Amino acid sequence: MVQNLVNWFIETLSGVPRDIVCFIISMVPILELRGGLIAAAVFKLPWLRALLFCIAGNMLPMPFVLLLITKIFDILRKTKLFRPLVEKLETRALSKKDKLEKAEFWGLVLFVGIPLPGTGGWTGSLLAALLGIRFKKAFPAVILGILLAATIMSLVSYVIPWLVRMI
Repeated sequence: MVQNLVNWFIETLSGVPRDIVCFIISMVPILELRGGLIAAAVFKLPWLRALLFCIAGNMLPMPFVLLLITKIFDILRKTKLFRPLVEKLETRALSKKDKLEKAEFWGLVLFVGIPLPGTGGWTGSLLAALLGIRFKKAFPAVILGILLAATIMSLVSYVIPWLVRMI
Protein backbone atom coordinates (compact mmCIF):
# COMPACT_ATOMS: atom_id res chain seq x y z
CA MET A 1 0.00 0.00 0.00
CA VAL A 2 2.75 2.48 0.95
CA GLN A 3 4.62 1.75 -2.28
CA ASN A 4 1.44 2.35 -4.32
CA LEU A 5 0.84 5.71 -2.62
CA VAL A 6 4.48 6.71 -3.10
CA ASN A 7 4.24 5.78 -6.79
CA TRP A 8 1.06 7.85 -7.14
CA PHE A 9 2.81 10.91 -5.67
CA ILE A 10 5.86 10.36 -7.87
CA GLU A 11 3.67 10.21 -10.99
CA THR A 12 1.37 13.08 -9.96
CA LEU A 13 4.26 15.39 -9.06
CA SER A 14 6.41 14.43 -12.05
CA GLY A 15 7.29 18.05 -12.93
CA VAL A 16 8.33 18.96 -9.38
CA PRO A 17 11.99 18.70 -8.30
CA ARG A 18 12.61 15.26 -6.83
CA ASP A 19 13.80 16.44 -3.41
CA ILE A 20 10.64 18.54 -3.08
CA VAL A 21 8.54 15.47 -3.97
CA CYS A 22 10.26 13.61 -1.11
CA PHE A 23 9.62 16.58 1.21
CA ILE A 24 5.90 16.62 0.27
CA ILE A 25 5.51 12.86 0.65
CA SER A 26 7.13 13.08 4.09
CA MET A 27 4.46 15.58 5.18
CA VAL A 28 1.56 13.28 4.27
CA PRO A 29 -0.09 11.19 7.00
CA ILE A 30 0.39 7.42 6.56
CA LEU A 31 3.42 7.89 4.24
CA GLU A 32 5.49 10.31 6.29
CA LEU A 33 9.27 9.93 6.37
CA ARG A 34 9.03 6.24 5.42
CA GLY A 35 7.40 7.06 2.12
CA GLY A 36 9.69 10.02 1.49
CA LEU A 37 12.81 7.89 1.88
CA ILE A 38 11.34 5.17 -0.33
CA ALA A 39 10.73 7.82 -3.02
CA ALA A 40 14.25 9.18 -2.52
CA ALA A 41 15.69 5.70 -3.04
CA VAL A 42 13.59 5.29 -6.21
CA PHE A 43 14.92 8.65 -7.42
CA LYS A 44 18.45 7.61 -6.40
CA LEU A 45 18.88 10.87 -4.49
CA PRO A 46 22.04 11.17 -2.41
CA TRP A 47 21.35 9.80 1.08
CA LEU A 48 22.14 12.91 3.14
CA ARG A 49 20.17 15.26 0.89
CA ALA A 50 17.19 12.86 0.90
CA LEU A 51 17.41 12.45 4.65
CA LEU A 52 17.39 16.21 5.31
CA PHE A 53 14.41 16.85 3.03
CA CYS A 54 12.44 13.92 4.44
CA ILE A 55 13.12 14.81 8.08
CA ALA A 56 12.17 18.45 7.44
CA GLY A 57 8.99 17.41 5.63
CA ASN A 58 7.98 15.03 8.41
CA MET A 59 8.72 17.53 11.20
CA LEU A 60 6.95 20.52 9.65
CA PRO A 61 3.32 19.52 10.43
CA MET A 62 4.01 18.17 13.94
CA PRO A 63 3.81 21.43 15.98
CA PHE A 64 0.52 22.25 14.25
CA VAL A 65 -0.89 18.80 14.97
CA LEU A 66 0.20 18.94 18.62
CA LEU A 67 -1.13 22.46 19.20
CA LEU A 68 -4.24 22.60 17.02
CA ILE A 69 -5.69 19.15 16.35
CA THR A 70 -7.95 18.99 19.40
CA LYS A 71 -9.40 22.43 18.57
CA ILE A 72 -9.91 21.41 14.95
CA PHE A 73 -11.54 18.15 16.06
CA ASP A 74 -13.88 20.06 18.39
CA ILE A 75 -15.02 22.23 15.47
CA LEU A 76 -15.36 19.31 13.04
CA ARG A 77 -17.20 17.19 15.61
CA LYS A 78 -20.03 19.74 15.56
CA THR A 79 -20.70 19.06 11.87
CA LYS A 80 -22.75 16.14 10.68
CA LEU A 81 -20.39 15.51 7.77
CA PHE A 82 -17.10 15.27 9.70
CA ARG A 83 -18.24 13.89 13.08
CA PRO A 84 -17.86 10.19 12.01
CA LEU A 85 -14.35 10.84 10.63
CA VAL A 86 -13.22 12.64 13.78
CA GLU A 87 -14.64 9.89 15.99
CA LYS A 88 -12.93 7.22 13.89
CA LEU A 89 -9.55 9.02 14.05
CA GLU A 90 -9.87 9.55 17.80
CA THR A 91 -10.87 5.94 18.41
CA ARG A 92 -8.00 4.67 16.28
CA ALA A 93 -5.44 6.90 18.00
CA LEU A 94 -6.75 6.22 21.51
CA SER A 95 -6.70 2.47 20.89
CA LYS A 96 -2.91 2.76 21.08
CA LYS A 97 -2.85 4.79 24.30
CA ASP A 98 -1.94 1.84 26.55
CA LYS A 99 1.44 1.70 24.82
CA LEU A 100 2.08 5.33 25.70
CA GLU A 101 0.60 5.96 29.13
CA LYS A 102 3.17 3.95 31.10
CA ALA A 103 6.30 5.46 29.60
CA GLU A 104 4.96 8.74 28.26
CA PHE A 105 8.12 10.35 26.79
CA TRP A 106 10.04 7.22 25.74
CA GLY A 107 6.83 5.46 24.77
CA LEU A 108 6.06 8.32 22.39
CA VAL A 109 9.63 8.26 21.01
CA LEU A 110 9.37 4.54 20.26
CA PHE A 111 5.80 4.79 18.94
CA VAL A 112 6.82 7.45 16.44
CA GLY A 113 10.25 5.98 15.70
CA ILE A 114 9.53 2.34 14.97
CA PRO A 115 8.21 2.37 11.39
CA LEU A 116 5.19 0.09 11.59
CA PRO A 117 1.74 0.60 10.06
CA GLY A 118 -0.32 2.99 12.18
CA THR A 119 2.68 4.62 13.85
CA GLY A 120 4.63 7.76 13.01
CA GLY A 121 4.72 11.46 13.69
CA TRP A 122 1.11 12.15 12.75
CA THR A 123 -0.43 9.39 14.86
CA GLY A 124 2.01 10.00 17.71
CA SER A 125 1.27 13.73 17.73
CA LEU A 126 -2.48 13.10 17.53
CA LEU A 127 -2.28 10.63 20.38
CA ALA A 128 -0.14 12.98 22.50
CA ALA A 129 -2.63 15.81 21.93
CA LEU A 130 -5.63 13.63 22.75
CA LEU A 131 -3.96 12.35 25.93
CA GLY A 132 -3.16 15.90 26.98
CA ILE A 133 0.63 15.44 26.97
CA ARG A 134 2.14 18.91 27.22
CA PHE A 135 3.77 20.32 24.07
CA LYS A 136 7.11 20.79 25.88
CA LYS A 137 7.22 17.05 26.49
CA ALA A 138 5.50 15.76 23.36
CA PHE A 139 7.34 17.77 20.70
CA PRO A 140 10.88 16.65 21.65
CA ALA A 141 9.64 13.05 21.90
CA VAL A 142 8.09 13.24 18.43
CA ILE A 143 11.28 14.79 17.00
CA LEU A 144 13.43 12.05 18.55
CA GLY A 145 11.00 9.48 17.18
CA ILE A 146 11.26 10.97 13.69
CA LEU A 147 15.06 10.82 13.95
CA LEU A 148 14.86 7.18 15.05
CA ALA A 149 12.54 6.40 12.13
CA ALA A 150 14.98 8.21 9.82
CA THR A 151 17.81 6.00 11.05
CA ILE A 152 15.83 2.79 10.62
CA MET A 153 14.46 3.75 7.21
CA SER A 154 17.91 4.89 6.03
CA LEU A 155 19.15 1.40 6.78
CA VAL A 156 16.22 -0.17 4.93
CA SER A 157 16.21 2.22 1.95
CA TYR A 158 19.92 2.86 1.45
CA VAL A 159 22.31 0.70 3.50
CA ILE A 160 20.76 -2.76 3.05
CA PRO A 161 20.27 -2.35 -0.74
CA TRP A 162 23.89 -1.13 -0.99
CA LEU A 163 25.13 -4.15 0.97
CA VAL A 164 23.09 -6.49 -1.22
CA ARG A 165 24.65 -4.98 -4.37
CA MET A 166 28.10 -5.43 -2.85
CA ILE A 167 27.59 -9.17 -2.30
